[in-house]
Amino acid sequence: MNKKKAIFNWSGGKDSSLALYHILKENKFDITELMTTVNSKFDRVSMHGVRKELLHQQGASIGLPIKEIRLPEMPSMLDYDNIMKKELATLKNSGITHSIFGDIFLEDLRDYRVNKLKEVGLEAYFPLWKRDTTELVHEFIDLGFKTVVVCTKSELLGKEFTGRIIDKDFLKDLPKNVDPCGENGEFHTFTFDGPIYKHPIEYTLGETVFKEYKAPKNKEDTCYSADAKKNPAGFHFCDLIPIQK
Repeated sequence: MNKKKAIFNWSGGKDSSLALYHILKENKFDITELMTTVNSKFDRVSMHGVRKELLHQQGASIGLPIKEIRLPEMPSMLDYDNIMKKELATLKNSGITHSIFGDIFLEDLRDYRVNKLKEVGLEAYFPLWKRDTTELVHEFIDLGFKTVVVCTKSELLGKEFTGRIIDKDFLKDLPKNVDPCGENGEFHTFTFDGPIYKHPIEYTLGETVFKEYKAPKNKEDTCYSADAKKNPAGFHFCDLIPIQK
């Protein structure tokens, strides 16, 4: 079978892992790399805050190389779009035809991805699209995946949720207004074991810190609420420390 050449958009978390699991089972795509945005100042995965060393350990265990997209500390949407457009155009020229995502139900985000890819002649593919998130997270657990919460949105989840493994007890403890897959950005994860991994990624829990996200001067550069100055938006980040062998 003539497989389509694709890049996989890899966050390192549970939705990425489950989406990759299904893509590998489908066997329709030749995945060349796992593409991840990395904060160039801190050498950590953008938004999730996971150390770059752990990201590359994931790639080694899965058997796919990591392609880092280096971003400045606080890129504007224009900066982000320009960097991504350049990178995607290079991928298109190398023979890539598709870009694969683990998104589930956010229509605006899907439209954004599809339209940006069209600008450089690439197609988007969403293996988990419109599946029930409760069903998905239970499938993830039942398949034997293991993932740890590395970041929580402070307005919705306290720091006591960071560092926890997602299991049936974790799901019972989630507030009713939090999606079980965290699809609205309520929490982010790092997957360290499961059927796509040759061996588990070993780590220890480090410090948990709170980082506030202040409202930017230009409203279009943010996804946060207009009253952010009165009620600061922020995230609790739990540091994962790689175990040196």
